[in-house]
Amino acid sequence: MAPVFTSLCRKGSLALLALASVANAFYLPGVAPRDYAKDAQVDLNVNVLTSDETLLPFDYYYERFHHVKPKHEENKRESLGSILFGDRLHNSAFELKMLHNVTNCQRLGDSVITINSEDSLFINDRIKEHYQQNWFVDGLPVAQLMENAQTAEKFYSIGFQLGQYETEDPNSQPTPYLNNHYDFHISYHTNANAAEPLYRVVGVIVWPYSVSKKEQDDRRCGPDSKPQGLHLKEDTTNEIQYTYNVYWIPSDVSWGTRWDHYLYTQDPQIHWFSIINSIVIVLMLSGMIGMILLRALHKDIARYNTFGDEDGSQEDFGWKLVHADVFRPPTHRMLLSVLLGNGAQLFCMTGITLVFAVLGFLSPSSRGSLTTVALIFYVCFASIAGHVSARTYKMLQGEFWRRNVFMTATLVPGIVFLIFTFLNFFLIGAHSSAAVPFSTMLALIALWFLVSLPACMFGAYFGFRAPAISNPVKTNQIPRQIPPQPLYLNKWIASLIGGILPFGAIFIELWLIMNSIWFGRVYYVFGFLFLVFAILVVTCSEVAVLMCYFHLCSEDYYWAWRSFLTAGASGFYVFLYSIIYYTRNLALDNFPSTVLYFGWSLVMSILFSILTGAVGYFSTLYFVRKIFASIKVD
Repeated sequence: MAPVFTSLCRKGSLALLALASVANAFYLPGVAPRDYAKDAQVDLNVNVLTSDETLLPFDYYYERFHHVKPKHEENKRESLGSILFGDRLHNSAFELKMLHNVTNCQRLGDSVITINSEDSLFINDRIKEHYQQNWFVDGLPVAQLMENAQTAEKFYSIGFQLGQYETEDPNSQPTPYLNNHYDFHISYHTNANAAEPLYRVVGVIVWPYSVSKKEQDDRRCGPDSKPQGLHLKEDTTNEIQYTYNVYWIPSDVSWGTRWDHYLYTQDPQIHWFSIINSIVIVLMLSGMIGMILLRALHKDIARYNTFGDEDGSQEDFGWKLVHADVFRPPTHRMLLSVLLGNGAQLFCMTGITLVFAVLGFLSPSSRGSLTTVALIFYVCFASIAGHVSARTYKMLQGEFWRRNVFMTATLVPGIVFLIFTFLNFFLIGAHSSAAVPFSTMLALIALWFLVSLPACMFGAYFGFRAPAISNPVKTNQIPRQIPPQPLYLNKWIASLIGGILPFGAIFIELWLIMNSIWFGRVYYVFGFLFLVFAILVVTCSEVAVLMCYFHLCSEDYYWAWRSFLTAGASGFYVFLYSIIYYTRNLALDNFPSTVLYFGWSLVMSILFSILTGAVGYFSTLYFVRKIFASIKVD
C-alpha cells in the first residue's frame, strides 16, 4: 500500500511541475514589474482594518469609520484564498502621480466629514484596540519605518495604526487620537533599460499624524509643526477632514529586491534553532531504530528461521507468535480507510504546495496565492484520497464500497465546512469584513461537489478495480488471546508518548507560523518549512514503527489503529500548544474572537492529526509486511 501511495504522489508532483515549467517564473500573474512615466497615476488601494487584539477585521469603507470614498468606488478582484483570509481590496480617493510631490496638506475629498457621538465612540474603541490600516501602492504594502533595538537595522513594518493611544505618564489615562494626516515617502527606481525615462515603485513608507482641523486649515500638518492631536469627543458631533503629503525619493533598490525590507527577520537564528532541534530528535529516533530494530530484529529473524530448519516442532516466541493474527482486519475499518485516504490527500497537497513555494512560484506580492494553490491541490488530489481509501478498504476486506467512497469524499471536508460555516456566522454577527460572502460559499460548495467528489469517485473506481493487496502470511479464523499488557503500552498512553516526539520536531516552526497567521506577518522561509516537513514525516514514521515493534513483542497484534493514533496524537499536542499560545501571546477580550481562534485551531489540529496518522499507518504497514515476509511460517 505504501508504494502505491508514494507512486501516486510522485506522479502527481511530476505532472504539476511539468505544467508549471512552461510559465515564466519572473512574470507570474500579479508580480510582473510595472513602469510609470512621469506624472502617471499611481493607484493606492485600501484593505481591511485589522487588530491583533480582536482578530475581527473591518472593511475600510464600513460606514461607522466615515472614511472618504472615491468618486467611482471599485472592488478589486481578489483570489479565493485572499477572500477566505478576509482581504477586501478597494480603490481610494488618494491621487498619487509619479514624481509629483505634494507638500501643502492636500485635502482628501471635497467636504468636511461629520461624525456623530455614537460613531465617535466606535472609532475611539477601535483605536484603543490598536486597529491598524493596510494600504497598497503598486502591490507593495504601505509600511512604517522601524529599527531593530539590538542591531539598529532599519526595516519596514507592514501597516500603521488607526490612531494613537499611548501616554508617557503611567499615572494618567491615555486619550485616543485619530490619525487623519499622512506623509507618504515613496521610493522609486529608474528603469535604465527603457527607451524613455520610466520609473518603478520600490518602497512605500507612511508617517501618520493626528492633526486638529484648525491646524490643517493653516497648513500645519507635518511633524515640524508639532500639531495638536485630534480627539473625537463622545458626547457631541465632531467635524474632521483627512489630508496628506507625498514625497518621491530616488532609490538604488531594484524592483527585484524591493520586498527585502518587508521580509526582514528580527531573529534569523530561531529558524536554525528550529532545524537543529528537529534534526536532533530525528537522529535520536534513528539511533533507537538502528539499535533496537535493525539489531534485535535481524537476530529475531535469523533465530526464527534457524529454529524452523532444525526442528519444526520448536515453539515460537516473541512477535512471531502473532503471525496468524497480525493482518486481521481492525475494528471500524471503514473509518480507518476513510481517514487514511484523506491523510494521503493532505500529504500530497502539503508536499507539492511546499515544492511550488520553495521554487518561488508563490510570491508574497500575490496575496492569498498560497491558500488558493493549496485549496486547488486539495480538491484535485481527492482522486488520491479515493484511490488510497478504496485500496485500503479492499485490503481490509470491506464490503460496503459505495459508503466508503461517499464517506471519503464528505466526512473530513464536511466537518471542516461545518466548523467554517459556524465561525462565519460569528463573523457576520460581529459585522466583520472577514465574513465570507455568499457567492464565495457557493464557489466552495461547487468545488466540493463538482470537482472533489467526482475526482474521489474516479480514484476509488480504479482502486476497487485493482487486485486486493495480498498479505505475506495467512490469518486464522479464531483470534489469538492477547496477554495482559504493561501500563506504558496502553493504547492511549502509548499514543501520547509517541505523539510528543513529532510535535517536538516542529513546535518552533509552528510558533513562527502562528505568528504569521494571527499577527498578519509575511511568512516566506519555505525552504526551512519544507525541511521541517520532511523531518516531521521521518519522525512520524520512526516513532510509529518503534511503538509497533514494542506492541508486537508483547503479543499485541492490534497495530492498525495504534500506529495511526501514535503519530496522529501530535495533533492533540498542537491543540494544547494553541491554548498555551492563546494565554501567552494573545490578548483577545471578546467572545467572537476567542471562538474564531479556537475554531481554526481545532481545524488545524484535526487535519494535522489525519496527515501524521496516515504517515504513521503506512510506514507501519510497510514495516509489518516486510518483517513477516522475512520469516518462515508453517
